[in-house]
Amino acid sequence: MQKKGRKCTVRIALSDDFKNFDAFCFIMTHLHGGFNGVEQIILISLYAVTVLFMIVVGFLCLKKYRSMRKIIRELRHGRPAVSLQVQDSPPPSTIVLAPPEPVDHTAERPLQRQQTTNYKKSSCRLPWKPLQQCSNNDLQVPRFTKADLSLIQLMKAGREGVFYKARITRGTCKGHSMITCKIGKEGITSKQMENEVSIMRKLAYHKNVMQLLDWNTTEEPYMLIMEFISYGTLRSFVQKHRENLSTDPELQNQFTIASYHIALAMEHLRSKMIVHCDLALRNILVSRFPWEVKVTEFGLARDLTRMRSRRSSRKKQHKDRVPLRWYPPEYFRNNYYSFKGDVWAFGILLWEMQTFGTLPYPNLNSSEQVVYNICAGNKNAVPSTCRPEIEQVMQDCWLDPYTSRPSFTDIVRILENIVESDGDYVDVSNQRVMNAEGTEQK
Repeated sequence: MQKKGRKCTVRIALSDDFKNFDAFCFIMTHLHGGFNGVEQIILISLYAVTVLFMIVVGFLCLKKYRSMRKIIRELRHGRPAVSLQVQDSPPPSTIVLAPPEPVDHTAERPLQRQQTTNYKKSSCRLPWKPLQQCSNNDLQVPRFTKADLSLIQLMKAGREGVFYKARITRGTCKGHSMITCKIGKEGITSKQMENEVSIMRKLAYHKNVMQLLDWNTTEEPYMLIMEFISYGTLRSFVQKHRENLSTDPELQNQFTIASYHIALAMEHLRSKMIVHCDLALRNILVSRFPWEVKVTEFGLARDLTRMRSRRSSRKKQHKDRVPLRWYPPEYFRNNYYSFKGDVWAFGILLWEMQTFGTLPYPNLNSSEQVVYNICAGNKNAVPSTCRPEIEQVMQDCWLDPYTSRPSFTDIVRILENIVESDGDYVDVSNQRVMNAEGTEQK
């Protein structure tokens, strides 16, 4: 202890020597020359609160101790079988490694039964678990292989995959035995196929969009199982039936109806923020022409909600990896592709339909010539057989800059009005109609 005038500096090491609060107060009283009345009341109050707190804590500890003693006594004398079962039960990891053995549920504990049930709900690999009930987010479980399919007919061959009509040899896929199968080509990665799966699942159901049933992105060859389509691609359909279609007086009406359904599908893609990036006649499948046509092939599609920029991630020197003849000029100028790029491709698709599947820019042979002509503003010549309303839609789809092009909602409205207008009139060149009208006039 050191003193200096009336002040003193005290260094006190609180240790086991101060065993109670009274001793501490006694020392502090002598060091400071005593406390006044207010300070004494405060110290007494603190001491009382401390004692009360210790009494409460002791009471709670005693109550907890008695409760534990009671539980132990009941376990020892009242339910010995439960105690033995808890002690000898296997660790949870053994359930994951092997399926559990059959047990007598009359002696099974409720807790154990609940844990087993929860495990069955979260697992997709137990042999008795139907694959269809697995989580839709699980892309890692191989659902089928090529050995489970019988390939019947080649439908189309693209740069990333080949489409087949196929039959499932063992069982069905969501009730379907006949299906359309896309098999990824060599060099296609599982990540690319998984991207296509995620986009098709996001699109959900639409009558004019190809429906995904199942997939395998874990084992090569990677495959997608889709709904069955009868007549293959729309391009091959119009090429094969060109002779009959060209003599049909209702051909333009049928083309308009098919175009309307394709526009409906693209409007649905726009609502889901999906850019197709590969819209062409070869990627439209026909189930019943012209009423049932479906947009497919989402290998190049992009989900804009997952992209930081709408500028293409592909390098400019890799333009040969995209369908140049269907791409808009802004892609070649600024490496930019958006929904209005799909609108441009829709105009090319209409032109393909009118020319019965002719390759766009048929007089150009090299990629450089195609890119130069597109950027220079040269368009495909519209055939004379095309109805004026559809020709106008084509020209609107090819406007530059892209902000001048209509949206798919606008295109749907225009085509819907044309289809409704066609339904309000009859063909006056029909001889039987003319004869009937002449008879009524007489």
